[in-house]
Amino acid sequence: QVQLVESGGGLVQPGGSLRLSCAASGSIFRIYTMGWYRQAPGQQRDLVATISRDGSTNYADSVKGRFTISRDNANNTVYLQIDSLKGEDTAVYYCNVDLQITRWTAVTYTYWGQGTQVTVSS
Repeated sequence: QVQLVESGGGLVQPGGSLRLSCAASGSIFRIYTMGWYRQAPGQQRDLVATISRDGSTNYADSVKGRFTISRDNANNTVYLQIDSLKGEDTAVYYCNVDLQITRWTAVTYTYWGQGTQVTVSS
């Protein structure tokens, strides 16, 4: 089994910053793409940012220049640095990983974290 544990959410004022973390553990041979998604109330879950194993990144247009995704391959952890927060950033943030469980098969699986709430309000 694989577990994803997220942390770092909270209540922050507009213009503030947060750093989200997501640590993967369990039966993991290799992690490929790691990413963050978010879901506001009544909205669909949308991509925020992804990072490949070699460090290539991709961001939603709405967060470019304010959010930074990074990863620590040795510790199977992905981070999301969120700066210049706006009210529209309020959402539950979910981490997402694509990984290979064993070296004996190339099949990859996708796992989701439990979500962490980010609320931007004065």
